[in-house]
Amino acid sequence: MVDYSKRGNTAVLTIRRPEARNAVNAEVAKGIEAGLDRLESDSEVWIGVVSADGPVFSAGADLKAIAAGEALTLSTERGGFAGITRRDRVKPLVAAVDGPALAGGCEIVLACDLVVASTAASFGLPEVKRSLVAAAGGLFRLPRALPPAVAMELILTGDPLPAERAHALGMVNELVAPGEALTAALALAERVCANAPVAVRESRGVAIAAHTADDETLWQMTEEAMTRAARSEDFAEGPRAFIEKRAPVWKGR
Repeated sequence: MVDYSKRGNTAVLTIRRPEARNAVNAEVAKGIEAGLDRLESDSEVWIGVVSADGPVFSAGADLKAIAAGEALTLSTERGGFAGITRRDRVKPLVAAVDGPALAGGCEIVLACDLVVASTAASFGLPEVKRSLVAAAGGLFRLPRALPPAVAMELILTGDPLPAERAHALGMVNELVAPGEALTAALALAERVCANAPVAVRESRGVAIAAHTADDETLWQMTEEAMTRAARSEDFAEGPRAFIEKRAPVWKGR
């Protein structure tokens, strides 16, 4: 139910359960976790794209599975809901959203680092409409991605946010026409892959911590990140390529 493919230095994870609006069941959660395992362990993969088959990115949790008493199977031990929302990883992910991403589907998007969406996409946490609580990170990640008043409105009303407005408010990095989200996400991934992979990973780690850590901690993290980047084989390649007026050839180590 989750395909894994490689395009250059980019891995693409595609949720393929369109007949169920790509709702997350046990197979989807395990498939995403397995895909992230491959992505993180493959030294030739520097970034991932999370996409979905069909007109809906994901409707979130499979309510039929929950009604059948299988709620715990929708999460994995390391990744949490859908195998991704609590996953500790070092490589960046781009969400390619070409339809509604609601409830747990929105929380999958919020777990990614960058978002490319088509005008057919929308985002929301409608759990309160069903006497539920969004429990996969949406309640604290959405206020980080949107202005506080807008995030609170979405959380309390359960109403969706159209992709155009999400883009205008900074939650979406790139807005494209329907059917073009994956292509644009891959192009964005290529822009990231043009940079030194170790430096990208180290920079991402500090930027993520900036949401919760104090400045003293972040200064320390920045120094440690710079030290690790300086110890990489790619550290000398950047200045050398600049002097030789050519594109750098990264090794990712």
